Amino acid sequence: GTIHLFRKSQRSLVGKLTHEFRLVAADRRSWKILLFGAINLICIGFLLMWCSSTNSIALTAYTYLTIFDLFSLITCLISYWVMMKKPSPVYSFGFERFEVLAVFASTVLAQLGALFILKESAERFLEQPEIHTGRLLVGTFVALFFNLFTMLSIRNKPFAYVSEAASTSWLQEHVADLSRSICGIIPGLSSIFLPRMNPFVLIDVAGALALCITYMLIEINNYFAVDTASAIAIALMTFGTMYPMSVYSGKVLLQTTPPHVIGQLDKLLREVSTLDGVLEVRNEHFWTLGFGTLAGSVHVRIRRDANEQMVLAHVTNRLYTLVSTLTVQIFKDDWIRPTLSSVPIANNILNLSDHHVIPMPSLKATDNLNPVTSTPAKPSSPPPEFSFDTPGKNVSPVILLNTQTKPYGLGFNHGSTPYSSVLNQGLGIPGMGAAQGFRTGFTNVPSRYGTNARGQPRP
Repeated sequence: GTIHLFRKSQRSLVGKLTHEFRLVAADRRSWKILLFGAINLICIGFLLMWCSSTNSIALTAYTYLTIFDLFSLITCLISYWVMMKKPSPVYSFGFERFEVLAVFASTVLAQLGALFILKESAERFLEQPEIHTGRLLVGTFVALFFNLFTMLSIRNKPFAYVSEAASTSWLQEHVADLSRSICGIIPGLSSIFLPRMNPFVLIDVAGALALCITYMLIEINNYFAVDTASAIAIALMTFGTMYPMSVYSGKVLLQTTPPHVIGQLDKLLREVSTLDGVLEVRNEHFWTLGFGTLAGSVHVRIRRDANEQMVLAHVTNRLYTLVSTLTVQIFKDDWIRPTLSSVPIANNILNLSDHHVIPMPSLKATDNLNPVTSTPAKPSSPPPEFSFDTPGKNVSPVILLNTQTKPYGLGFNHGSTPYSSVLNQGLGIPGMGAAQGFRTGFTNVPSRYGTNARGQPRP
């Protein structure tokens, strides 16, 4: 076979992941995240063992929040990796969409875990097992402490942006209404509860409160069904908190235009269309490339005498204030000129025969026509004035034959045409066919109407 001396060795998928992990681990900012990730794995192991010993599904639902914290730490590592990578020919817009995909995957997995808890809770309602409270309260406080410590110690840029940009969950709205009432009594708490609490901190505190209530009711009354009810409440809170974030990150992945910048984009496009030399702005498309990064492309049609570089500079200067990654295509106006026919004119183009007539709609039946005026007779209206006691009223019109010929030889049709055919034919070209004198019944009447008795032409 052929020997390739300088061919690069192809790395496997594991080799590529290892190389990228070493690239991230070389940064000291990642060491803190890796340390929290190791502690998180240890806590998840202990919590899963305590869930098995206590037989509590509510503690299992709360443990899934700790697993979600592990996903958030991985997302933070991906964010650091994106900051280190530069755009490549394959990924010309950079790698910012990887952190969007990581947020979307983390929130969707959390919702799938909540659906699994709901399914297990529905089965437990049919046959409720006994709950052991020996390590239930210990596991609750361990999970709460670690979740809050992780959220408050590490600045997770992707999730911080999504939690602020996404719509509020039903849990946040209810807590906000309660916080307004509390802040009305104690104004000093407004900086903590208002205007919008962190959704991750809120769900951690609410889940721990539900587990504490479960522990007290089981210890006092042995009411084991409250554990299943608490699991359903934690699962619903998890699903309601993660769903708005999944919707927001999903819209970013679908390259949609953010609703809050549509008005600003329309204003900028109107300003661009009024620039000197710009005729039209079309095929505009703007989408969210990453969290806080807007990309777009636009076509600008300019005049033929306009300066392309000058127009490009002005358009970019106007749109760059909002769109960081912009592609502008400039093209000049192209006038459409009609092509002239070079086919020679035929020799017999002037020989207009009788069939060169303009078609007209057929007239009504001859019984509705007045034989004198050739106009429709209206039974409800009186006849025309000249039809009463007028000489020649009942005399049929006289058709005078034309004995003269035209000297031009253009193929005109001369001669008389029967009166009955006038009512059935269309309106022809004036003076060039059997269509002139439609109202009088005379067709092709020449400039002189014949001769008198002496043979002299009539005036």
